[in-house]
Formats: sequence, structure tokens, C-alpha cells
Amino acid sequence: MPGRVRAVVVDGELRVANTGAPLDAAGVAALAALRASAKRDTAGATGRFGVGFAAVLAVCTAPRLVTAAGGVAFSAARTAVEVAALGGEAAAELAHDARVPVLRLAWPAPEEEPPPPGFATEVRLRPVPGIDPHDLLDELARTAGDLLLALPVLESVTAGPATVARSDLGDGRVRVGDTGYLLVTGAAGVRWALRLRGDRPAPHGPDDGEVLHAPTRSAEQLSLPARLIAPFPLDPDRRRIRADDPAFDVLVDAAAAVYADLVRRVDPADRAGLVPEPGFPRSPLDGRLRDALLTTLAHTPWLPAAASPTGTAPGAAEDDAEDDAGLLAPSRAEWLDVPGDGVAELLAACDPAFARLVASGVVPPAALGVDRVGAAALAERLTGVEAAPGWWRELYAALAPAVDAVPGLAAELGALPVPLVDGHLVPGPASVLFPDGDAPAAVTALPELRIAHPDAVHPLLRRLGAADADRDTLLDAPALHAAVERSVDDAEAGLDTTAAARAVLALLDTPAAEPDPRFGSLALTDDDGRPARADELVLPDAAVRDLLDPDAPVGVLGPEWADVSRDALVAAGVLDRFTVVPFDPEVLHDAEHYPDDGDTPPAVRDLDLVADDRWPAALALLAADRDTRAALLTGYTAWWLSRHVRLDGRLPSTWRLRSATGLAGLYDEVAALPGVDDAVLAAVGVRDRVVVDGPDEVVELLDRLADPARMVSGEVAAAAYAALAAAVADGRVDLDDVDPPDRVRTVTGQVAPTDRAVVLDAPWVLPALDAVPAVPGGPDPAALAELLDVPLASDRAAGTARGTGTPGPWTADPEVAAALAALGETAPPGRLHRHDRLVVDLDDGGTVTVPAWPGRGDDWHAADPLRALVAALALRRRVRMLG
Repeated sequence: MPGRVRAVVVDGELRVANTGAPLDAAGVAALAALRASAKRDTAGATGRFGVGFAAVLAVCTAPRLVTAAGGVAFSAARTAVEVAALGGEAAAELAHDARVPVLRLAWPAPEEEPPPPGFATEVRLRPVPGIDPHDLLDELARTAGDLLLALPVLESVTAGPATVARSDLGDGRVRVGDTGYLLVTGAAGVRWALRLRGDRPAPHGPDDGEVLHAPTRSAEQLSLPARLIAPFPLDPDRRRIRADDPAFDVLVDAAAAVYADLVRRVDPADRAGLVPEPGFPRSPLDGRLRDALLTTLAHTPWLPAAASPTGTAPGAAEDDAEDDAGLLAPSRAEWLDVPGDGVAELLAACDPAFARLVASGVVPPAALGVDRVGAAALAERLTGVEAAPGWWRELYAALAPAVDAVPGLAAELGALPVPLVDGHLVPGPASVLFPDGDAPAAVTALPELRIAHPDAVHPLLRRLGAADADRDTLLDAPALHAAVERSVDDAEAGLDTTAAARAVLALLDTPAAEPDPRFGSLALTDDDGRPARADELVLPDAAVRDLLDPDAPVGVLGPEWADVSRDALVAAGVLDRFTVVPFDPEVLHDAEHYPDDGDTPPAVRDLDLVADDRWPAALALLAADRDTRAALLTGYTAWWLSRHVRLDGRLPSTWRLRSATGLAGLYDEVAALPGVDDAVLAAVGVRDRVVVDGPDEVVELLDRLADPARMVSGEVAAAAYAALAAAVADGRVDLDDVDPPDRVRTVTGQVAPTDRAVVLDAPWVLPALDAVPAVPGGPDPAALAELLDVPLASDRAAGTARGTGTPGPWTADPEVAAALAALGETAPPGRLHRHDRLVVDLDDGGTVTVPAWPGRGDDWHAADPLRALVAALALRRRVRMLG
């Protein structure tokens, strides 16, 4: 009969009554014996060995059991008295440890009132101090559902005013309280309970706190989607399993087998959610169960197959058929990782190569190791499928929504096969063209072009790169490029390539077409009728024809092409004028040596074909066109021209502009070139100023300054030496890379031996140098002296002004004051000492008469105050520049 349990609190004690067979003498003897049960394997029996009753000792020291026929009581206190009365070792042990075996001695309880009507037995517990019986009642109310789920014969549990009942819904489904469960029972008493929400599974999460029930709650934590109720061997405290018990492995295997049955019992769409999630096991048992469940699920057919359940896919071998119609074991299944309703079914129905695919919408958990078929693998496998063009259109239609929704999927399907009008199946929609009734002549002249079968055409193919066979698309077609690339070889092999060439030229024929390097290899013929690449021919009347080197590998276009548009021929690469192209080291001469920074502007091609003596005319032609002029003023083109142009047989860098008077004498003036302005000349390397960027330029400039044949003024020399000193000072030039010159240019413009010269670092020293050659020191005379390996003038002619003169402020001299006002300068620091005649006693013993000389500190001595002012202001400016 269905069991019921009722628990109430009466006079401070907890009373738990149950239906069923009442406690009898054999039952009392079993409770008092050491785990000897009076129950047998009777259908519907609940409980064995009294372990459930023994748990009451945790809250009570004097439990009683009452039936209608009488009762029995247990007592810790009374048992202690009996043990003490035994004397001897028993009494000694009691004195050492006050704990006693409470349930070994039982006393009659004749005065107990019988259980409530309708109940056979009632357990009565008066909790020890500190435990509230109402708390125990609340705990029972909370766990009532667990009891009803674990004990099948139990129908309801009442805890105080609350009652939780269990009802059978049929087909293994029960309702416990407000929660539904699917129960599946198997061998060895193993049962799995899957929580339901409505008719759908509501699996437990790994962190829901589930534990093993054996059959009541234990402390073995589990992280599985369903509750396991199984008679695992436990320690005496009913908390932990005994993994060394022989029954342990048997129960684990049984649990795995029953769990596979549970998975097959739910709707196919919900099955994947019952596979344990990856994670660390919560207990040793949890780890063993996880491994066993995953192993069993991997080899049990439960995944719905895409192939028809009535049989295998057409052409499949009988040995490949699954034992369960319409189901696949994960170890033998494949998952199509491409979204799309019906894609897997369409594939499985067409070709046996896809018979192992799981049904659409099913995503097998990764833990099962199901073989994945991604989009790229699908495209590759489809290359072996034989199907009508209409089937391919169905497949494209099924894939299209996913391509629009999933980023990157279009790229993965880049090799998707497409059936062509000629019956071939080719991979890659990007290489395919849609049929067009108005397609240009190139479609028929070049059979290499891939035209899709009309019955297979679908918008997805356009999304994946297929295009209409119009002019722009044909010009971009790889098949067309391949045909052009081999056209010269075909022509030299005796094939007639004229029709194909004219078809390509017709595609290129647009007004003002720019040269397209993709078609430079198109086979045309020269004026001798020999096959030649288009970009190795020149138009008979081309502007550049007379500029080309006689040995340039360029022929003249044959007369048989005279009827072809000039624009089409130029677009194919036939030379007419200089052409601007994107920077490409594969196309441009010496471009691999150009220091490209990644942002190089367009450049002029074919410059290497110009004859050395035709550069003036070539530069004029380049300067006359807006695009070529813009290209030659900067970037690669200017770089190349500066290294290869010849003007009167010399590099541009050996000349100066007529306007660059600051270089007079150092460089020769370039001759006037018709049509070529200074901007173009400067861009190709004709000098407009002194430039020192490396040791080669330092050596060249020092040689030019030292050349007595050159008429170089002291002013020009000063500017040149200043540029050299600056290059040394800022590290552009390493002195180890440059040898000092044998001769130098002085402030007078004369050339003098280096070993006699000094660098003029202080203008007031010049009168004291006498015949010593002085090189203009400029802003940084120390750096220049180091470069030339000569001393500073101030070190050679050091001395002290004789006498103190007449000291006073700078502005006391009217001429000095007026000069400062005109220059907008403040007076130098220190005082000005006026002398009628200023004599300086040199450190080497000599004397010299000078107009100005520095004194102590910031003071100056002067016979000519303005000369002293100039010297003082120059010194202050140098300090500021170097400072």
C-alpha cells in the first residue's frame, strides 16, 4: 500500500508517524542488534539495517517507537546505568568514555499513547538541549520532496501544516510537490531523476549542489544534469561512499547505462543538454560517473541522424547502417557546423558521403568528440558530389541565410563548387561568371572563362564572388588574366591568338583609358610580324619613340593593328607617352633598392628605356604632362631620375641651378633646358643648396672647396663649412668615415694647406693671425676644426690687452648706442674699455695692434667700439645657438 509520513511537534517533542507494517518484536530485535535487519527483499519495503533510525541519536538521547500494540524506548542514561552495573572493564571504559550504545538496550514503553489513526508506527523524539523541534520539522518540510523521489512507495510527507505529495503521471513521469520528474530505473537498483519544466527537461547545473542519494541524501557532491538515486555502499555515517567496495564499479557502469536510456527518452532537441558539462569533478564519485557517462553516451546511438530513418543514405553500405533507425552514436557521427535548416538532410539524401551527419539544429556537446564538418571542409567534400544543377540551387538556397547572418562564413565557403554550362564542376564562385545573353565577344573567344549553369544560379553565388559577365567583371576574371599571360607562348607555338587579343582590346577600349599592367603580356605583333608583349611595343607615332635607347627591348607595333583604338592599345601597355603607375617593385626599374616607407606615391614607368643623350627632351616631356610632372617631383621617380639622368654627360648632382648663387664656384651652373623649370631640375638632383647627409657628400664638398681651379668666395665657403660642421655636430657624419683634406678654403676665398690653417672661431683674432690662413668657422667652429683636424684661431693667438683704457658702459659711446637701437639689441654685459690705440700682448711673446679684444669676465677693450660691439654680439649669438 502507498506509504505516508506525518510529523508534528507535541509538547516539545518531534513525533514522526508512518503507515505500513507496524514495528514488531523482530523489528525491535533488529534495531538492538548490530545492523541485522528483519526486513527482506519484499516488494515495496523501505529501509534496511536500521540506519535511518540510528540517525535520531544526533538530536535525541531517548528515542521511543510506538505502535498500536505497544511501544519500546531507548535511553542513553538508562544504558549507562546498566553498563556501570556490569563493573569490571565495562565500568572502566564508561568512566573513560561516557558514550554508550544507546540502541543496544530497549525498554518497554507501555504507557505511551498509540500512533495517530491511520498510522502504524510513530517515532517520538525529545531533542537534546539547544535543538528546537520546530527547526527539525522545517528541515523535514524542505527535504520532503527528496524523500518522495528517493522512496517510490512513499506517497506523501506531512510536516506540520505542510504536505508534499507524489503523483504518477505515467510513462515514467511523476510530480513531487510542484516539480515534475522523468524517472528511469535500471539494473542494480539504479534510478535517475530528471527534473522537468512542463514537458521539457530542466537539467541541474554543475553548481546546483546536487549530491548522491543512496537512497537518502549523502555528502557525495555531484555535478550531473540529473539526480542519481542508487544503493552505493556508504560509510557507517551514511555520508561518504566506499570506493573499495566491489559493488562500486558495478553501480557506476549500471548508472552510465541507465543514463543513456534516460537521454534517449527525451525529445531529440533536448538530448544534448543532458551531456555533462566540462569541468572539475566535485568528488571522486562525480569524476568516475562523468567518465563513465561520457564513454557510454559516445558509443550509444542517441543523436538524430540527418539521413532518412527508414534506411541508409542512397549508396551507403549495409555495414554502415545504425542499429537504431534514425539515430547515430557520437563516436560514428559527424556534425555539420554550418547553420541552416535542412542543409544536413539535403546533403544526406544526395550522397552517401554525408550519411553520418546529425540532423539540422542538433549541436553535439564538445565533450563527446563528434567529428566536426566546418564550412571549408564541406566545400571541399562537395567537390566529389554528382548532382543535377537544380540540386545545387537548393543547396545554395539552404546555405544563404547563414551566410548573411554569420560573420566570416562567406570566406569559409569560398571553395563551394559550382556546376558550369559545359558540365564541369569547379570550386570557388569567385571564379565563376553568370551567363549573360549580351556578353562581350571575349566570352566566346576565351573558352577558359567559367560560366555557371543557368539552373544552378542563385543570389548566394553572387554573395560569394560570382559576377555577371560584363566588361568590368571580364577584365577582372582570373581566367582572362591567365589566357593573356600565356598568349605570347601560344603565339610562338603557332596558335592563332589574334581573335583573343582583339577581344581583350575591345574590353579595354574606353576613352582616355589608363595602362592596365594586368594586360601588358597580351600577345600582339611588331612591325616584323613577330609575336611580342604589348608592354614591349611602342606606337609608330608615339611621343617617346625618339627618346628611347636604340638598344631598348622595345619594338614598334605592327601595321595590322592600325584599326584598333589608340586608347585600347595604350591600356594594354603599348608605349605612347610616359605613364604613371602605382608603386610596384615588380614593374619599376631598380625599385627594389628604393627606401620605401609604405606610403610611396605613384611613379613613372619605363624611364630606364630613355637614351642618355635624350634626357633634356625626356624631362621636357615629363614636365609638360600634369600627372608625370607631379610624379617626378617626389618619391621613387625623383629618386630614380637623380641617379640615372645625364645632363651633358654628368649626373644632375654635379650641377647647380642658375638661381643658386650661394653655390657659385662650388658647382657649375646648369645650362637652360627648354621646357624644364627649376622645380623639375631640383627634383631630379640639380643642386639648389648645400646638402650634407652622409660621408660621400662630405668628401665631395671638401674636395670642391680644396680645388684651386674653382673660384669660390669666402662667403660661399663659409656657408659650405657651416653645413659640414652641422652634419658633424648632429651625428649625420661620423668622423671615422672621413679623412681630413690636404687643402682648405680661407675667409678670403684662397686655398691654403691644411697644416698651416686655423679655424676662425673669434673674428677679433683675425688681425692677430698675420699670415696664418683662416678658415671661416661659422656657428660651430669646434665641430669644423675637428672635421678638418686644424686648431682654433683663438688657441693660436691668445693674449691680454695692454692697459686698462677708459672703462665705461657700452651705451656711453653714441655710435654704439645708435647701433644697438638700430639692431634692436640690448647692450652686451660687462664694460667697454676705450683705448686710443689697443695693443695686445700675445702669449707667445709677440704683440699686435687690434681694433677690439676681450678682457676679464664680460669686459671688452676697443680702439674701435663698433668693431668690439660686432664681436660681442657675434659671441652672444653663437652661445645662444649652441646653448
